[in-house]
Amino acid sequence: MAAPWPLVFAAALGLIVGGALDHVAGWLGRDGGGVWPAAGASPLLTGGAGAALGLWAGSVVPAPVLGWACGLGWGLLVLALVDLRCWRLPDALTLPLLAGGLLFAAVVVPGTLADHVIGAAAGYGVIALAGLAYRTLRGRDGLGWGDAKLLAAGGAWVGWAGLGGILFIAAVAALLAVFAFRLRGGAVTADTALPFGPALALGIWLSFLHGPLLIG
Repeated sequence: MAAPWPLVFAAALGLIVGGALDHVAGWLGRDGGGVWPAAGASPLLTGGAGAALGLWAGSVVPAPVLGWACGLGWGLLVLALVDLRCWRLPDALTLPLLAGGLLFAAVVVPGTLADHVIGAAAGYGVIALAGLAYRTLRGRDGLGWGDAKLLAAGGAWVGWAGLGGILFIAAVAALLAVFAFRLRGGAVTADTALPFGPALALGIWLSFLHGPLLIG
């Protein structure tokens, strides 16, 4: 756990960064059309989320890793917001996050860099193959290339051993989102679509902070 002052600093900076991320998400998601329109969030709400992520990270990781954890958390936050607003995970966000994960591995845990490179490649491949299979069977897209790049970023941050945990958490989160959608009166059919990016982001965050959940 980080010392009190770094933790407080992370929370305060998260409040500022989170508020700014709302504007970034609003600009990147300006085309709209998602399940959460641009007016659905506010700088105060995203600022609170940014502060919460900073406090969460500070309560788990040691001080030398706190900056890395906060950067990951805030990157995932803006990606989730953009996907909710316009069904998009822009390369301008996913690719730097992927590069950041590999840089984290090279600087902080250099002995495991190969595992993280393999994780990035495998993460992309898993979603890409699943998306191609879905398109072949259903005749339409189900998972986008942005999802593949986001899981690649997740693999870069947690290594190949964490991919199963990321996917398990994301699948559970997606099912809970569908259940919540139904509780609100929404009709759920085989053609109902929900963005998968926020669920993947949650899986990456939990796997990074609390260790890979190995499946199988």
